[in-house]
Amino acid sequence: MTWSARAFYEKTDHGAPGVADAAFLERLEPWLGPYVRTWFRPTLEGLEHLPADGAYLIVANHSGVGVAEISCIVLLWWQRFGVSRPLAGFGHPIGFKFPFLGRIARSIGMIPSTYRAADAALEQGVPLLLFPGGDHEAFRPIWQANRVDFGGRKGFLRIAQKHGVPIVPLAIQGSHVTTPILWRSRLLAWLLVWPRLAGVKRVPVTLLGLIAFAACVAAGIESGHPWLGGIAGYLSWTLLPSAFIAFVPSRISLRLLPPISATEIGDDLDSAYARVTGDLQRAVHAMRR
Repeated sequence: MTWSARAFYEKTDHGAPGVADAAFLERLEPWLGPYVRTWFRPTLEGLEHLPADGAYLIVANHSGVGVAEISCIVLLWWQRFGVSRPLAGFGHPIGFKFPFLGRIARSIGMIPSTYRAADAALEQGVPLLLFPGGDHEAFRPIWQANRVDFGGRKGFLRIAQKHGVPIVPLAIQGSHVTTPILWRSRLLAWLLVWPRLAGVKRVPVTLLGLIAFAACVAAGIESGHPWLGGIAGYLSWTLLPSAFIAFVPSRISLRLLPPISATEIGDDLDSAYARVTGDLQRAVHAMRR
C-alpha cells in the first residue's frame, strides 16, 4: 500500500467547525489588534452581501503566504460578529497535526482543508471561508501582486455544487506586498525535504527568508563552524517563521461581492470558475484606485 498525503489529511479531526473560543479571542485581541490596525489598517466592505442564514462559501484570493490577510479577517470578523456568527476557515491540514498550531486553529474556528471537513461544516449550516488558490496563489512572486490565480482549482465549486450553497466572492487587495516573495519553487520543497513529505508542493523564496538564511550561514562561517550555520539556515526556513513574517506595512482592503447562487453555478464548472475569478480580478483592480 502506497502512502498518500491526501488520504492521510482526510482523516484529520475537524473538531467543531466554526465554533470559536471567545475567551481565547479576548486574550488574543490585545496582542493581535494593535499590530493589525497599525501595520495593515484593514477595511471590510460588502457585509450586506452575506446571506442572512444558512450555509455558504466565502471564496477569496490568497496573497503574501496568508499571514496578514488571515490576521485581518480574524480581527474584523471578531469585532463585527463576536462568536454569534460562525465561520469555518479552511487551513492546511499539516497545521492541525501540531498540538500548538492545531489548538490555535481550532480556537478561531478553523478546520482542515479537506472534503470531509467541508461536508461536516456545511451539513451543520456553518459557512466556509476558502482560498482555492492555496500555496500556488499565496506564494506567487511580488510582481504578480494584483493577479488572481487559483491555478485551475475547482474543488470549491464541487463543494458548492454538492451542497447547493451560494458563493460569496471576497476580494483582497494590498496583502501581497507584506511578505515580499521573489519566487515560488517546487525544487525547494524537495530540497527542504519535510515540505514535500507533508504534501506541500511549493515553498516561497521570500526576501526575509533569504536574508535570514544568509545571516545564519555567514555567522557559522565567522565562528569557524560553517556546518552549524548551515543547520541554523535550514531551521530558519523550516521550523522558524522567519521566511513568512509579514514585515512590510500595507493598507489591506477586503470587499465582499454579490453572491453567486447555486443555480448560477450549475453544472458548467468552467463557466462558474471564470465567473468567480473574473469577479474577483475586476474587484482587485478596482480597489487599487
